[in-house]
This record gives sequence, C-alpha cells and structure tokens, in this order.
Amino acid sequence: MRVAVIDLGTNTFNLLVADVHSTGFDIVHNSKEGVALGMGGINEGRISGEAMERAFRAFEKFKGICNGLNVATITGIGTSAVRDADNNEEFLSEIKKRFGIEIEIVDGLEEAELIYQGVSWSYHFEKTSLIMDIGGGSTEFIRIESGRELEFLSANIGVSRAIQLFQLEDPLSKENQKELISWFEENAGELKHFSACDVLVGASGSFETFYEMVHEEEFPNKLENIRLSREELMATLNWIIESTFEQRENHPFIIPIRRKMAPIAALKTKWIVEKFEIKEIVISPCSLKEGVLRRFF
Repeated sequence: MRVAVIDLGTNTFNLLVADVHSTGFDIVHNSKEGVALGMGGINEGRISGEAMERAFRAFEKFKGICNGLNVATITGIGTSAVRDADNNEEFLSEIKKRFGIEIEIVDGLEEAELIYQGVSWSYHFEKTSLIMDIGGGSTEFIRIESGRELEFLSANIGVSRAIQLFQLEDPLSKENQKELISWFEENAGELKHFSACDVLVGASGSFETFYEMVHEEEFPNKLENIRLSREELMATLNWIIESTFEQRENHPFIIPIRRKMAPIAALKTKWIVEKFEIKEIVISPCSLKEGVLRRFF
C-alpha cells in the first residue's frame, strides 16, 4: 500500500511517501518545505495568519505530489506549534476544507514515542543511547538503556521559541550562550535525571545539516545510519555557534530555513554532548514520519 505522512513541524513541513509491505517500507518520495509555522506567534500560543498561508502553500504542493504518485492515504501529524496554538482548530479546519486531509495533534510524549519508533527502523540500540530530535517548538529526548528500558521527554526548548524570546547578537555573544544554556536547563524538566550515555543518536533534521557540513556533500538518501566522530561534530558545532548570519548565508550546505536558527541548534547539541559525556555520534535518517509508518503493520 502506498501511503504518505506529513509532519507539520514548527519550522519545516516534511512529506514522506512510502510503499509499505509485510517486512518494511520502500521510500518513494521524501521532501521538505520551510514553513516557519511558529514564527510570529509560538510564544504567545497562536499561529499567525502569515504562517497559515505559508502552510497552505506547502500543503498545496504536497497534495499535488501525493496525487501524482497515486497515494492511497495521507496522515498528517501536528506537533509543538500546532498543539500549543489556541487557534489550532481554525487552522486544521481550513486544511481539511481545502485539501481533505485530517491532522492528528500529538502531545510531546507521543511525539517522542513516534521518533523512537522511527529511529528504531535503522538503529539497533546496543549501547546506552540518547536520541535527540531538534525541533522549532520542542526538542525530544529518548534514553535507551540496554536496548529495552526507555525514558521519554519532550521539552519546550525549540529553536523557534528561542529566536523569538531572546535578543541575540550576531554572532552569538558569550552572554547569549550563557542565557540560552540556562534556559535549556531550566526548561528541560526531567532531563536532569537522565544518566550519562555512550551514544547520541541525532534524528534527521539539523543533524543531517551537521553531516553535510562535515563531509561537504548531501546526506545519503537511504535508510542507513551515519557516524560522525565527536571531534568532527564539535568542530562543526563550534563553527556554527561562532559564525555570523552572513557566513551561514554563504555556506552551501546550510539550507535557508536553518540559517537563522542554526547557532541555537548547534549550541543545544554541544550542551547535550558535554552534559551526557557522549562518546559516539550516530545520525539516523529516520524520525517521526517513519515512526508513523509502523501504524500500517
């Protein structure tokens, strides 16, 4: 059966079209659109009119792709910016009216569970691991001990929230960095009770950009994990944190939607690597949308 999953992220909308069969799935199409759904309202609990229009344009494009590929069913998942918006009913009603697509809003822990289910397609947890999914509205963490014991957390420390909450210099000042790390710590809740981990598993998104910057090539379009050395990752994170917006604008491997917020994502990743004494870094091509595919088995 050919199915589509649309992940309505706070910064980026992701479309996955896959043929699901008895033993797994084959990717037919995978694309993303920078929507910035959270800009102009996420910290006030609303989706702005301009953000809605950007979302509708993305849905028009996605619906055309799905029609052209003869997709049998489309599943839409709303995450942080959608679930926290007081006007989400208006937004989702308009999507249903215009495109005939129902959107399911998941809470933070359900989002983390779907991310874990997605990553587990490609990664087998032989060592104590921490999955990290950097979002615009929230960041999800899943700690796996001995491949079985799970701890799930969704924290409202997304990059879109931060960029609208703080007055940040270009490049980030040392004071900016201290303020952001304090904000991460204060709003990460139960993360303070998580123990150290051997492996950080980055779930697609920003981690794909980190890979592309290290290797100066596009992230491989296949269901295989990629490993980065701690040294390679930290060097790249430090460059991003210390870079100016102009430098990021001119970098060929930082996509437009990430150029403004990349230093926050990089600083957050560096904070986690140091906080949890991470030794190895694995980048998974899978995340929430691949987790949704498990519903079809």
